[in-house]
Amino acid sequence: MRPMDTRVETPLAFMKMHGLGNDFVVVDARARAFALTENQITAIAHRQKGVGFDQLAVITHGAAGSNADAHLTFYNADGSTSAACGNATRCIARHLMDESGAESLTLTTDRGTLAAREAGDGLVSVNMGHPQLAWHEVPLAHKMDTLELPIEGAPTATGMGNPHCTFFVDDVQAVDLEAFGAAHEHHPLYPERTNVQVAQIIGENHIRMRVWERGVGTTLASGSSSCATAVAAARRGLTGGEVQIDLDGGTLWITWAEDGVWMTGETEHVMSGQFTTEFLERHK
Repeated sequence: MRPMDTRVETPLAFMKMHGLGNDFVVVDARARAFALTENQITAIAHRQKGVGFDQLAVITHGAAGSNADAHLTFYNADGSTSAACGNATRCIARHLMDESGAESLTLTTDRGTLAAREAGDGLVSVNMGHPQLAWHEVPLAHKMDTLELPIEGAPTATGMGNPHCTFFVDDVQAVDLEAFGAAHEHHPLYPERTNVQVAQIIGENHIRMRVWERGVGTTLASGSSSCATAVAAARRGLTGGEVQIDLDGGTLWITWAEDGVWMTGETEHVMSGQFTTEFLERHK
């Protein structure tokens, strides 16, 4: 394995992407292996003094001997790691497919091996794997039924490589998400904190959802949260296994199939740029 470069001698290239307003900074470390420090990550995340992002993703080569086209590592805005980030995975899959001309990819993450494919009309689909439904997989603090947690509102717990807590409400707009999300992210039932969703059934197999992401705050969209909400709704008999989810930033289509949870939606590559050596050195 090529050693990571911790020196800051030349500018470092990055891409800014988003999926439905869920925005990312992406660093391609395949040609230049580079290790960002936690200080650098949080500095880049600052929306006034840095670039700003919900998650930062690093692309590296797939492990030797694997059939993976690339490996993805994700960081939250507070510098913590996340095993999964669905919208970032879709954005990077689009970039890699455009780069190679392929119509499908195999990507590895700390969540596991994920399949991605061209879905037509500018859409990209990613299989986020099977949901984790047992209490210790989410994980929760102790044994319990994950369908309805002993929390006011009886939310559903789901693991999608990261923990989720989904509340079904009558009106998502009536929820003060800043206060509600912050209060539940650190609930003692979730030892690794949790992403929080408030979801409203607005039609047959049609959900309106808003998101609070752990380590980030409110976001316009979240892929893994959408997958978790679709799974929770199906488990509770509120929808079937194929749903449309309308988020603050746009729409995702989720299908809970035998081979995992497929997520489909739009992506956009906003810009490419470089971090200056001065910026990286200052925040090293």
